[in-house]
Amino acid sequence: MTRRLFTACLGTETNSFSPIPTGLGLFGRTMLVRDGRFDARPNLFALPLQLWRERARARGWTVIEGLAAFAAPAGDTTRATYEALRAEILAGLRGALPVDAVMLNLHGAMIADGYPDAEGDLLAAVRATVGPAVPIVAELDLHCHLTRLKVDSADALVIFKEYPHIDVRERAAEVFTLLERMLDSGLKPVMAMHDCRMLGFYPTTREPMLGIVQEMHRLEREPGILSVSLAHGFPWGDTPEVGTRVLVVTDNDAPLAARTARGLGERIWAARDQMVPPLFGIDEAIDHVLRASPADKPFVLADTADNAGIGACGDSTFLLARLIERGVGGVALSPLWDPGATELAHDAGIGARLAMRIGGKLGPASGAPLDLSVRVMGLAKDARQPFGGSMAPLGDLAWLRVGVGSGAGHDRPDDHEAVDIVVNQSRIQSFDPECFRQAGIDPGRCRALVVKSTQHFHAGFAPIAREILYLSAPGTGSMRFDALPHTRVTQPLWPRVANPHSG
Repeated sequence: MTRRLFTACLGTETNSFSPIPTGLGLFGRTMLVRDGRFDARPNLFALPLQLWRERARARGWTVIEGLAAFAAPAGDTTRATYEALRAEILAGLRGALPVDAVMLNLHGAMIADGYPDAEGDLLAAVRATVGPAVPIVAELDLHCHLTRLKVDSADALVIFKEYPHIDVRERAAEVFTLLERMLDSGLKPVMAMHDCRMLGFYPTTREPMLGIVQEMHRLEREPGILSVSLAHGFPWGDTPEVGTRVLVVTDNDAPLAARTARGLGERIWAARDQMVPPLFGIDEAIDHVLRASPADKPFVLADTADNAGIGACGDSTFLLARLIERGVGGVALSPLWDPGATELAHDAGIGARLAMRIGGKLGPASGAPLDLSVRVMGLAKDARQPFGGSMAPLGDLAWLRVGVGSGAGHDRPDDHEAVDIVVNQSRIQSFDPECFRQAGIDPGRCRALVVKSTQHFHAGFAPIAREILYLSAPGTGSMRFDALPHTRVTQPLWPRVANPHSG
């Protein structure tokens, strides 16, 4: 039987404490695609739409592709921007009617002015447009806010399981298979949610999350269970339903869904103290590196609070300043978002010696700008780095070298006497060692690499790392989950409250 599917994408990851507004321009610079006209190097959030199109056409189904809009993480989306994007998606849907199903690729942590659950609002509007009988399914990022409005408005939601996000296409395939069963054999998914009442970030590359992900897969092999997801939540979103939640989809068995969600949620709660990895202070991490004997692999220091991937500016100088103040050489940092410094370096050319003000541009969370004497060591145009099966744009890059320690007064400090800084044009986090190599730096020759990322760097850097240290530094993405300045959150949450489930 021929079917008609409507697909669309909308999302961003809103950091309510970021000074960077999210407007149409940011969507345009990230992903704003109409009629499925993706380029040869698609955004990560294009991958599910492309997979759904391939699988639907393989069955002879018609796919009407609506707007695909995604913005790099930043602050709240402006009201006019969200309402314009929602209106375009809904107009496309109305023009496609009648449809047999709607498939949406959403992030799930989008907050707009006047819309604390923007993607929930979109799902509700889609439901109002197609009515109760048309299946609506969606894929979500695991840092979504899993709200009651989202769950009530959709027939089935599936969330990434892995952090870093290496399973986007796998989860998209899961969504399509569920929809096939709904259309082919009348499958009736039922969803249940369990609120763990927790804030945190939980890498799935280490225990106990490794075991929890394995348990999710095991549960999906149990009779009647269709899908098991964990919404880690996005702690830096100031929205009423922030936090960690379990979602279970069953084959028309609400008690089984609720029982399974509660059981997994209780396991997660019991493991809460081990789920967030150990965090180092700046000087503590530097001391750890200095105490270590020489080795063939570098330490990787993750500046988690200045991760552009969680809405931070990517230009903070707190760690960089301490490395220079303490004369610690043999360290490279990439990328530091500074379009002005990048442009000046390209104008000056390789080998130029410049007095340059670097970083610290967008407010107190970025630290103070650093006035440095630098040598331009390498340049690259339109650089990219791999991420989750896609290629993420770094923009133009410049490798700047600062002499420290015994090399501070030298015109050409050696590798071990220098701090190397990669400044770039596009605000983005560190995903892969290519963010160093594209500028001309061999990451393997460094004592330590500083990456501005929370966890997505892990897949690329773990194979070359001697040890990975997660830092708790100042910045927009503070890891002090007990002290985040939420104003809309009223329910008790751990670690702000020791036992939010009591009473």
